[in-house]
Amino acid sequence: MKILLTTDTWTPTVNGVVTSTVALRAELQARGHEVRVLTLAGNSHTYTQDGVTYLGSLDAGLIYPGARLRAPALNGALHALAAWKPDVVHSQCEFSTFAPARQLAKAADAPLIHTYHTVYEDYTHYFSPSRRMGRCLAELFTRSICGACDAVIAPTRKIQWLLTGYGVHCPVQVIPTGLDLARFAVQPDPALRAALDLPRDEPVLLYLGRLAKEKNIAELIGALPAIACGVLLLVGDGPERAALEAQARALGVAHRVRFAGMVPPAQVPRYYALADAFVSASTSEAQGLTYIEALAAGLPLLCRDDPCVQTLITPGQDGWVYHTPAELAELANALPCGPAAAALRQKAREAAAPYSRQTFGASVEALYRHTILEKTAAPRAARPKGVLLW
Repeated sequence: MKILLTTDTWTPTVNGVVTSTVALRAELQARGHEVRVLTLAGNSHTYTQDGVTYLGSLDAGLIYPGARLRAPALNGALHALAAWKPDVVHSQCEFSTFAPARQLAKAADAPLIHTYHTVYEDYTHYFSPSRRMGRCLAELFTRSICGACDAVIAPTRKIQWLLTGYGVHCPVQVIPTGLDLARFAVQPDPALRAALDLPRDEPVLLYLGRLAKEKNIAELIGALPAIACGVLLLVGDGPERAALEAQARALGVAHRVRFAGMVPPAQVPRYYALADAFVSASTSEAQGLTYIEALAAGLPLLCRDDPCVQTLITPGQDGWVYHTPAELAELANALPCGPAAAALRQKAREAAAPYSRQTFGASVEALYRHTILEKTAAPRAARPKGVLLW
């Protein structure tokens, strides 16, 4: 098949959408498909390189940190993709690249698949002064996007339930993102441990991801005074870093928090290998790919209760779900050591096994084939002779 993936963000940006799309492209190519990508450039220049078409874009950081919007007058690049005639168009984002994805699907008479990666109602602080109003806007926006699609992929049951509650009527299939799990099987690096000034005889609790308000990292730092010993290692960066550093100083636990900053994706497994458990207070995850990465690295999870972890964590076997900061502290204080910790790590690795890149690619490929057959069998509406691509 000829498959076009569209996404507003691409490498070297590091986020869940990029991780998922890169993994999907690699597996689809491994399965013999021709895969191209449509994304946004980091500047106003439009170009194509290694099968990726970068549309010139403008900075939109005032809307969301790091966001960009596509620039006008891009018909040449889009017409080249239309001439390629993809068999399926698979959108990963709802903003700048979604309209071209929809029009390219129409031009090729191909099905439009969309993966719903983001729970927008948890990001209302970026675009609405009222959470209630923000949820209504997210609901209307989501129905509009999904209404233009032939099928939607939900990474978890949580997202499937959310879309049902929003009144989305197109077919929604749950397909968790899969990862290259083997890359997380690495040994701890003593030099990195020393560089981060991590204690050898105390537990290391790891959070890896954006330092943003919706991730609720303040709750993790707030629990530290009740945790008898150990260090909280925060890997990543974002708009909340200064506030989190100030909170740690105010609570007198700054010496127990390490801000590692952003690290290259290739180096991420080295940081998982240093930890004894992965912690998260977020309830805004669509799937939580870092949870899968942590399990693959053999880390038990300590995560705030949320539908996306209820089917992932088997309490006492590969981690625990907590409901209050006091409960988080209690669980952190009771982390096993010795043979019990080794057994917990093995169970964590086993819990990650169903989320392989191979399983992910096979499931998405099957959905593509089914949707193509459904679209072929359905009566076709008359198409205009010319399709507007901008």
